[in-house]
Amino acid sequence: MTRFLLLLSLVASLSAVALAEDPYLFFTWNVTYGTIAPLGVPQKVILINGQFPGPNINSTTNNNIVINVFNFLDEPFLLSWNGIQQRKNSWQDGVAGTNCPILPGNNYTYHFQVKDQIGSYYYYPSLGMHKAAGGFGGLRVNSRLLIPVPFDPPADDYTVLIGDWYTKDHAILAKLLDNGRSLGRPSSVLINGNPGKPGDAPLFTMEPGKTYRYRICNVGLKTSLNFRFQGHAMKLVEMDGSHTVQALYDSLDIHVGQCFSVLVTADQTPGDYFIAASTRFSRYHYTATAVIRYAGSNTPPNPIIPAPPKGWAWSLNQWRSFRWNLTASAARPNPQGSYHYGSINITRTIKLSSSTTRVHGKLRYALNGVSHVDPQVPLKLAEYFGITDEVFKYNLISDDPPLDANAVTLAPNVLSAEFRTFIEIILENPERSMQSYHLDGYSFFSVGMGPGKWQPEMRKKYNLLDGVSRHTIQVYPRSWSAIMLTFDNAGMWNLRSEIWERSYLGQQLYVSVVSPARSLRDEYNMPNTTLLCGSVVGRPLPPPYT
Repeated sequence: MTRFLLLLSLVASLSAVALAEDPYLFFTWNVTYGTIAPLGVPQKVILINGQFPGPNINSTTNNNIVINVFNFLDEPFLLSWNGIQQRKNSWQDGVAGTNCPILPGNNYTYHFQVKDQIGSYYYYPSLGMHKAAGGFGGLRVNSRLLIPVPFDPPADDYTVLIGDWYTKDHAILAKLLDNGRSLGRPSSVLINGNPGKPGDAPLFTMEPGKTYRYRICNVGLKTSLNFRFQGHAMKLVEMDGSHTVQALYDSLDIHVGQCFSVLVTADQTPGDYFIAASTRFSRYHYTATAVIRYAGSNTPPNPIIPAPPKGWAWSLNQWRSFRWNLTASAARPNPQGSYHYGSINITRTIKLSSSTTRVHGKLRYALNGVSHVDPQVPLKLAEYFGITDEVFKYNLISDDPPLDANAVTLAPNVLSAEFRTFIEIILENPERSMQSYHLDGYSFFSVGMGPGKWQPEMRKKYNLLDGVSRHTIQVYPRSWSAIMLTFDNAGMWNLRSEIWERSYLGQQLYVSVVSPARSLRDEYNMPNTTLLCGSVVGRPLPPPYT
């Protein structure tokens, strides 16, 4: 009888565990202005809980993240979560096409779950030119104990945020763009908010003989950066949430919006060493540094820092060396996509070409002849409340670029994609500048890139076996990049240039993915806490999904 009761107790305990919700992480963030001088010039920046960069989010897969954001700025504000897929939940994506802004003096609570996305990400302010003022920080998703990762636990785990930086106030930068001008060149490059100066305290410390993980994200506005360790090789193990085939690199080109994880072993003579981030593919040449110290060292770093590589052919060849780790048991695009993506029939090819033009004398950027303009009502809310005819039109652009690249329409740019179809997207860059694209809500397979214009026969050179699944991809000057994905995440999702002035001035669009079943299996109902604005205020709620 005692054994029977013990057995019943054990079964009840296991059932309770099985039914229990995944763990919650709660945060309260106060968003304020502050004054700092990273380049010696006092300037207004955006702080989160008084920090620049903002605090790291250290989560584990399946955690529920609850962040109550209080906006103490004098302008509307939103945060977005670069690379977090927000499965069935574009309500929490935090961009202008999905969310009404948090007005000054108000707050909003984000609530989302990090599902099966073991890897390295970051968050950032998505409205206007706020990204130029800070408000960004690291976001990591660790593996649960039951899911092994393909390397031993590191001695420590460090976040490195690199990016170009302007000393001009973000409002002045926005005014430049609004007046039809370009941002011009940045003032410098920062590593974790600092350009690197003589006598700086070490950024991180390593014990001799131990191995450390460094998560490096390019959070800048426009510039690709080359990152390297002085005297140490980097073993690449993860990028944009996918484990890679492990290989050693002396330096890595990290494009705007991308995150890489590397392992570095403290196997050199104890001392201080530099890490460096240098501009690439630009006429300006800046390098930021930070010191990595071996514990107990009093030996200053060698002032000679290895130079970054030259040309983009080197960078393209490096991209070709990246491979998805097909034997890893985590950091996969689950549930979307397939391990055998190369054998899935493509149902649609969308070729998107960027263009630069002037409309009424002002600079604008476009995709396939449409320069995106955010409407007063977020696109997702307009769609949910059934008032799309009042706010935007679907499919103003076709699946191929127009013949006249100078003919540009200013309007909300919304593509519709059939739910659960496998689509090929070609990103063409006919211009001389470097470009980088990000797709919210998804990871995609990066299968090909090369110079010139894309042609169908170029599919013969695609990597259809182990292209890395990721969320941001670069497009080299006068070149193309090809990605593939299954549109199985219902919602309204932003595809944008990560070159922020281009995105600000129209080089973006939204992909509407609607489940015909209107089922909770495919998409969550609009949360009761959703901020409403514009013409949806006061309207009756649509019938809920069931």
